[in-house]
Amino acid sequence: MNAKHSRTYYTVVFLQVSFQAIKHSMAGKASDELPCWLDGRMLKMLCRDLKTCRDQAPAHEEAHRGLEAACAQCDALLAHCPGGLNSTLCHRHLDAILVGLQRALLALDAPPPVEHPGLWHNAARHLLQGWRRLS
Repeated sequence: MNAKHSRTYYTVVFLQVSFQAIKHSMAGKASDELPCWLDGRMLKMLCRDLKTCRDQAPAHEEAHRGLEAACAQCDALLAHCPGGLNSTLCHRHLDAILVGLQRALLALDAPPPVEHPGLWHNAARHLLQGWRRLS
């Protein structure tokens, strides 16, 4: 994992933990019809960070798609905040944001594809290993 990818990875971890904290701190339960009152300023800040993170991850196609989905859900949530949604819909938006972030984390955490060495490289490696055993 290079420096840019690790920074993106840790930003996604921060965002995931932040959105989980918002979800767990909500007064209404997922099945309530009570209005949802989230801190709009904090949500805007997290959404801005989410968009920045998405824009920094174009090299990881799968991570970019997960972050794009999370951004879309965050924008939809912001369009109704504060007080425009009931707790059920608010939880649904937060769950969708968390799914997108989890998808991005899995993509960023995946090891890079291994390049298979050519035939000559394999032959040279086997010769060297045999030579080392003989010496």
